[in-house]
Amino acid sequence: MFDLLEISILTRALIQIILIRNQFAMEADDGVAADTLAGTQTGDPGRKYGKVDPNNKNRWICNFCAKPSTGGVYRLKQHLVGGFRNVKGCLKCPAHVREEIKNFMLEKAKGKIAVDPLLDEFGLGDEEEECVFTNVKRKSSSVQGNVSKKPFIDNYFSRKPEDILKGRNGGRQKTINEICKRELRGNACKEIARWFYDAGIDFHAATYDSFKCMLEAVAQFGPGFQAPTMHELRVPLLRKEVEETKIEIENHKKEWASKGCSILSDGWRDTTVQKDIVNFLVNSPKGSVFMRSVDVSEITKDAHTLTEMLEKMVEEVGEANVVQVVTDNASNYVKAGKYLEASKPNLYWTPCAAHCLDLMLEDIGKIKKIKGMLKSAMFVNAYIYNHVGLVNIMRRFTNSHNLHRPAVTRFATSFITISQMHKQKHNLQKMIISSEFLNSKWGNEVGGKRLYSILIKEKFWRNIVYPMKLMGPLVNVLRLVDGDKKPAMGYIYAAMKRAKNTIKASFKCEKQYAKAIEIIDRRWQCQLGRPLHAAGYFLNPEYYYPNAEEAKKRRDHGGRCEMHCKIKSR
Repeated sequence: MFDLLEISILTRALIQIILIRNQFAMEADDGVAADTLAGTQTGDPGRKYGKVDPNNKNRWICNFCAKPSTGGVYRLKQHLVGGFRNVKGCLKCPAHVREEIKNFMLEKAKGKIAVDPLLDEFGLGDEEEECVFTNVKRKSSSVQGNVSKKPFIDNYFSRKPEDILKGRNGGRQKTINEICKRELRGNACKEIARWFYDAGIDFHAATYDSFKCMLEAVAQFGPGFQAPTMHELRVPLLRKEVEETKIEIENHKKEWASKGCSILSDGWRDTTVQKDIVNFLVNSPKGSVFMRSVDVSEITKDAHTLTEMLEKMVEEVGEANVVQVVTDNASNYVKAGKYLEASKPNLYWTPCAAHCLDLMLEDIGKIKKIKGMLKSAMFVNAYIYNHVGLVNIMRRFTNSHNLHRPAVTRFATSFITISQMHKQKHNLQKMIISSEFLNSKWGNEVGGKRLYSILIKEKFWRNIVYPMKLMGPLVNVLRLVDGDKKPAMGYIYAAMKRAKNTIKASFKCEKQYAKAIEIIDRRWQCQLGRPLHAAGYFLNPEYYYPNAEEAKKRRDHGGRCEMHCKIKSR
């Protein structure tokens, strides 16, 4: 059953079709003289460059090549313009005539879409309008072949965006209506971009799914859409969104009860007001939910008070639903985590893996041989980036590549920076021995001379390789635990083992890597070597079975349940 709106739209479309067909019938009775007169009155240039066949009013003969075309004057215009898939172009048509016909067709298509978008939506374009309906019986390849084969009622309901994308064929010739729509899309995109610039919105917002849904909803409304007012955004629409968010949170809570969840605490310091803030989130297979922010400036040094705060969060979420509580690796949080495990034996305390790996990198950076090299590398980076002119010189020699690239953590950023320096070694050396640098003001400064002495020495470049071999594998593990591609719980054990083996294989002498391995083991044993990580590693089919194909097969066919039975039997 159709509602009143759908019936109104259908009635409008039927009236449009009846009016067009009546117009075609009237034009058919006028004959050749009427066609010629219409051409002079309406200004259609297509009628000036062709002759109509007296025996068939839909058959036109080109004045330039004498080639006949069936399908009305519209088909003749396609013949004169050229480039259409359903008619061969005229090779003798002058350039000014072709441009005149093309401009006329584009303007007419724009006018039809502006007056009534339904004509374009149903494909009732110029081809049907220019074609004369007669009583002569035609074959299936005539005018009826140009009509859409799908039922008329299907034209009325908008298709899903994914269906539209699947139905697009990039290899076919574009029609006049499609060219006109491309121009309309360009205008729409220009206005959207202008709003982004005017409101100062981050360009990354265009990647949000909600942004695409918003535009699709506006497009389905059609012309005349009235944007929501500031009051609507602030009051009624915001209230509706809050209610929908509450419903979504209730769905998350059901997921917590059925599959378990993790409480995550993310601590940071607000330097503006000098406060320590902790954000609490709850993560489950369904996603993450923000709970609240807590000011811990007065209790951050007291492990017992921190324990009480964590216990309140566990009780709010439900102790039976919580699998683990994740905090950072500060000493007071470590104590609070252990107190929490003692008071609630059914859950685990897990330190932040990314913070733990960052501490490993920090401790490795304190090794005497590495500490001096990092100090020199950071001076080079800081001196160059503190002088805009020197940055421009550096970019000309490095082909616009930068040395400083922010990473997940502070010490990972240091590793990325020295890696970039190592890649640009020869370009940086060319820069400091160039006349452009030596004759500049920086070449005569004390800092510039120190920059020259650091980059020209081969010892500095040899010392860069040593920390890269030690820190590179750990940075790869850091990318794993901080990424979103797959849950890291079942991969940390194997990743750390692989990282240690890579470090050992990079040196010939054990003495060169012994100190770094000792640092890694110490941090691992007191923080990352947790029972959940061990269980995740053992239950991961990718490592349990001998090859990846068998692991995938077992995972898809209940491999986890089979493994659980094996654990119980053992």
